[in-house]
Amino acid sequence: MNIAVICYASIGGSGIVATELAKCLAARNHDIHVVSGEQPFRLGDDQPGVIFHRVVTPSYPVFREPQYLLSLSTKIIELARAVDLDIIHAHYAIPHAAAAYLARQVLAGTGRAKVPKIVTTLHGTDITLVGSDRSYAETVGFCIDQSDGVTAVSESLKADTYKGLPVHTDIRVIPNFLDCSIHHRVDAAGLRARLAPEDHAVVVHVSNFRAVKRIPAVVEVFARIRRSLASTLVLVGDGPEMTHGLEIARDLGVGDDVKAVGEQGDVRSFLSASDVFLLPSATESFGLAALEAMACEVPVIASRVGGLPEVIESGVCGYLHEPDDLDGMAATAVALLSDAELRRKIGVAGRNVVQRRYCSDRIVPQYERFYKEVLNKPAAATP
Repeated sequence: MNIAVICYASIGGSGIVATELAKCLAARNHDIHVVSGEQPFRLGDDQPGVIFHRVVTPSYPVFREPQYLLSLSTKIIELARAVDLDIIHAHYAIPHAAAAYLARQVLAGTGRAKVPKIVTTLHGTDITLVGSDRSYAETVGFCIDQSDGVTAVSESLKADTYKGLPVHTDIRVIPNFLDCSIHHRVDAAGLRARLAPEDHAVVVHVSNFRAVKRIPAVVEVFARIRRSLASTLVLVGDGPEMTHGLEIARDLGVGDDVKAVGEQGDVRSFLSASDVFLLPSATESFGLAALEAMACEVPVIASRVGGLPEVIESGVCGYLHEPDDLDGMAATAVALLSDAELRRKIGVAGRNVVQRRYCSDRIVPQYERFYKEVLNKPAAATP
C-alpha cells in the first residue's frame, strides 16, 4: 500500500507512535510517506521505505498567523497525485484530520478516478483538551466523522470522544506499541554513575513537560521521597513546564538532586539507569512513556486516570494512585526503593505485560487489517 502518515514532529506520544508505525509498515514492504512541518523526532535520516515530506508554510502579511492547515492540505494533494496514495493516515485530530478531509474533497472535486481513503487516529489531548473546547468541538467531530476509518489508542479515549464530541462513526481501539526488539533494558551502569552518587536511588520522569504532565507534582513527590531516602530525580525531555519544575525543586530544597537532561532520542539508557518512574499526570489517554518504562523493567507509579488502568494492573506490574495522592505515590516509591526484590518483581511483570500485549508484531498487523477494511468499504459520504 501507498500510505501517507500525517503527524506532529514533537516528542509527544502521537508523533512517536506515528513515526514508529511508519517505520514498521515500511519494514513490512509498504511505501510510506511521512508528512510534517519538521522531520519527526525519532524518524532519523536513513529509513528504508520511508520518505519524509516537509510542509512549508509561507507567511503573508494579510494573515495574522501561518496557515499550516492550508499548506498541509496542499502537500497531501500534491503527494496523492504524485504517488497514487491508498491511505492518508492522520495522527491527531487537529489539524490533521481536517487537512486530510480538505485534501480529499479537492481530489474528488477534480474528477480524480482514485481518491485516497482517510484513517484518523485519536491520541489524547486532541480530544480531551483541545477538541472538547466548545469553539472547536463541532468542527473536530465533523472531520472525525468524515474519516473512512477511525481508531483510538485506548477504550478510555474512545469513551471520552463519544462523550465530549458530536462523533457518530465507529471507533476501533488499537493500542500504542513498542518495537520490543529495541525497547528493553540495557546496561546503563556508566550513565547511572554520571547521573547520581553511588548511594542514591534514581527516580525518572520522561515527557514533553506540558501542563497535563503535572511537573510540579513530579517534583513534590520526589521531595517527599528525598526526605526518606538519598535519591536523585532525572527529568528527560523538555517543554514549557521544565523551568517551573526546576524552580519548585529549588524552593523545596532538592534542586541539587534534580538533573534535567533534555530531549533524548533514545530513552532506554535513562530508563535502565533508574529505579522507579513517576507519572502523576492529570490525564493520559494511554501512557506511552509508562509503556517504555515497563519495557525496560522500571516500576511505574502513576495517576489512576484515562487509559493507564488499561495498561497497568496496580500492585502487579506497577502502581496507580489518585492524582492528588502525592503522599501515597511517595510512600509507594519509598517502599519500592527500599526493597530490591519487590522492584525486580514489579519490573519483570511490567516487561511481561509489554511482551504479551504491546509489541509491534502484535499491533502493526491490526493497522494493516484495518487499512484493508477501509479500502474495501464505500467512501465516507460527501456532504
